[in-house]
Amino acid sequence: MDPVASAVRLAVQEAVHILSSSEDGGHIISTLQSLRRYLGETETQAPPEEQEEFSRTHFSTILRCLVGKLSPDWLDLLPDGQLEELWASFFLEGPADQAFLVLMESIEGAASPSFRLMKMARLLARFLSAGRMAAVMEGQCGQQAGPASRLLQETLLTRVVGLPDHLGNRLQRETLAAFFPQNYFPLLGEEVLRVLQAVVDSLRGGLDCSVSFLSQVLGKACVHGRQKEILGVLVPRLTVLTQGNCLWQRVCWRLVECVPDRAMEAVLKGLVEAAPGPEVLSRLLGNLVTKSKKAQFVMTQKLLFLQYSCSMPMLQSLLGYLAMDSQRRPLLVQALKELLETWGSSSAIRHTPLEQQRYVSKALLICLTHLGEAELRASRDELLASLMEGVKSRLDSSLPPVRRLGMIVAEVASARLHPEGPPLKFQYEEDELTREMLALAVPRPAADGPSEAGPPVAPVSGESPDQETVDSGGPQAGWEGSDSELDSDDELVPYDMSGDGEQRGSKTPAYVRDCLEALTASEDWERWEEALRALEGLVLKSPAATREVSLELAKVLLHLEEKTAVAGFERLRQRALVAVTVTDPARVAEYLAVQFYALNYSLRQRMDILDVLALAAQELSRPGCLGKAAQRGSPGPGSQPSGAAVPAWKAVVEERVRRKTRRFCKGSTGRAAAAGPNEFNAVAGYFFFPLLQRFDRPVVTFDLLGDDQLVLGRLAHTLGALMYLAVNTAVAVPMGKALLEFVWALRFHGDAYVRRGLLSAVSSVLLSVPAEWLLADLPDELLEARSWLADVAEQDADEDCRLLAVKALLLLEKLRDRLLPLSSP
Repeated sequence: MDPVASAVRLAVQEAVHILSSSEDGGHIISTLQSLRRYLGETETQAPPEEQEEFSRTHFSTILRCLVGKLSPDWLDLLPDGQLEELWASFFLEGPADQAFLVLMESIEGAASPSFRLMKMARLLARFLSAGRMAAVMEGQCGQQAGPASRLLQETLLTRVVGLPDHLGNRLQRETLAAFFPQNYFPLLGEEVLRVLQAVVDSLRGGLDCSVSFLSQVLGKACVHGRQKEILGVLVPRLTVLTQGNCLWQRVCWRLVECVPDRAMEAVLKGLVEAAPGPEVLSRLLGNLVTKSKKAQFVMTQKLLFLQYSCSMPMLQSLLGYLAMDSQRRPLLVQALKELLETWGSSSAIRHTPLEQQRYVSKALLICLTHLGEAELRASRDELLASLMEGVKSRLDSSLPPVRRLGMIVAEVASARLHPEGPPLKFQYEEDELTREMLALAVPRPAADGPSEAGPPVAPVSGESPDQETVDSGGPQAGWEGSDSELDSDDELVPYDMSGDGEQRGSKTPAYVRDCLEALTASEDWERWEEALRALEGLVLKSPAATREVSLELAKVLLHLEEKTAVAGFERLRQRALVAVTVTDPARVAEYLAVQFYALNYSLRQRMDILDVLALAAQELSRPGCLGKAAQRGSPGPGSQPSGAAVPAWKAVVEERVRRKTRRFCKGSTGRAAAAGPNEFNAVAGYFFFPLLQRFDRPVVTFDLLGDDQLVLGRLAHTLGALMYLAVNTAVAVPMGKALLEFVWALRFHGDAYVRRGLLSAVSSVLLSVPAEWLLADLPDELLEARSWLADVAEQDADEDCRLLAVKALLLLEKLRDRLLPLSSP
């Protein structure tokens, strides 16, 4: 055996034995001081090879031994805190990565609350304030990549970035201020800067270093939503350090290049937001977009087309960054083409929010300002074709803001793409948004750009002599120099179009099968939207036709996804599915209940099924529900408004009779509630029993008794609602028996929301099943329920559960005379 390793091992074993068993403070102090020789912190230092062996193999063992001995009595073995300070020095002066991991391990393993937990938490705060986190990260910048090294880095990465969460979960209300995210992540940013400075110094000295671990820390922190905290510290300092310093710039480029793809979007968006301008962004990123496909997608697609939350300074920094280098400018030209194509797409005009259309328009104008004449000339024909098509689509829109965007962009883009021709001018009302967009149209020379900037463009909107009569709606375009002034119509009063809505084509389906076809096979989004809006009325109006395709409709609606920006899509889909279920309750309810436990459904779809079943049962349980439902159906193409059925003269006559009639005893003036059978009675079993059959059988993606407790709670509430709606029906007794068995099986569930649903279900049974039937058919179940309710009312930790249990006990108290034969719990 290696004599160095053997000597260090024997010394460590003896020290651990003394520390574990001795109660002599002096003996413990001398043992600890002898161990400090291996840390190089005393006058008589151990040889370098022994120090290395101790740090690599035995340091964590010593730290865990010190944590295990930590107690008030042990620290009081020596006065004035001598032992505690020496104890803490091992964590603050030894190998930082091992000390950090042992600190986190001891905090997670300590009992809460306890003396050891708070002492270790305060020591970790000292560890952070002493700058030891920089030593932790710096130690990973020079390690060779290997399986053990990667495992250590993954562990450190999780603990470093997740430190506020771990400490918050353990300390709860006792969390120290140093561990608050708003304090910790700026500190982490400062430590990253210190490590980057050490990397730069090492590179100047000719040593190899890696910033991969720092990139992972930065990426994970940004993915956790802490871009502002950490980049708010990094970007201002790096802005100064990279100015005129090529080495710092290359280090920054490498730092961002090594960010994992899954975190690239969060990091880039944070940098674009934090950078004060495109020059700084260019120094921090370099030509990253030409090296990384993920970065190129984020910068030229995600932030321009798929998101529209960037502010104008962010958008200007992003597009200015693309314009600042000859290798990146082709991406700017491509972005302009795609922006212009999206801006002029008739489908995008109809189905994207107005705010996103404004965002794309502003990005398009900024692109035009950064491109020179030569670049625009090379793609002029393609750009002009897209522009003309987009202008036509926008001017055909019935929405004034959409038309105005078309006029503004057309003026600016035509002047840049065709500067030698007469300028295109429109008349539109100028407001703050218009002035902001026209200000964006002023070209600026791109730094480091290869091409010259075009002449300044300041399109002037056409002004009529009387500003109060300017029409903000209809476009009035003309070419300068024409004779349009001779037949001007300025004296005509414009028609008020401010309240106009978007025109809809006559694509509303007239039959249920037409709706089914439009929702499944149509590529016409207007027809798809009209079919979804009309489906509920057509289903209620044509129950016979609906029953022929009820299961197909239910399947289509259950899987329907929002393809366009339809206002109230979820409500329209839900109401249509409820209407189908009400029209053909037995088959559709059984189908939905079976699908609730099927594979390949999301939790959202399963909860939608429960909502639809509850709403449909509520509709069926109302008196005369089918007749009312038919009346609620949307009228056919040739039907008359409902008000036309009552002549006006008849209303006048009835009012006169009412005023001249004397009544000696005035009863209720309200119309008596309509009476009728409970339609839910005949089909309640199809709604209820399939939902209970498989709740305890997990499938691959769905486990009610496991992680999906939210859906279990919703299921309990839904079953209680179905039980309540089946009041006084023949099937109420077997439903109540099955529901009480379900409640009894889950009565000790740990989630409060689930327990509330179970308690509500018990109350539903007591309210829905007649007392005689309860006593005759469910005596044992009532006895079990009563004992459980009493326990919950007294001992449950959730206040709502206790309140629900008391209410259920009060319902049982009303049956006191009939429950006397039952023994007390």
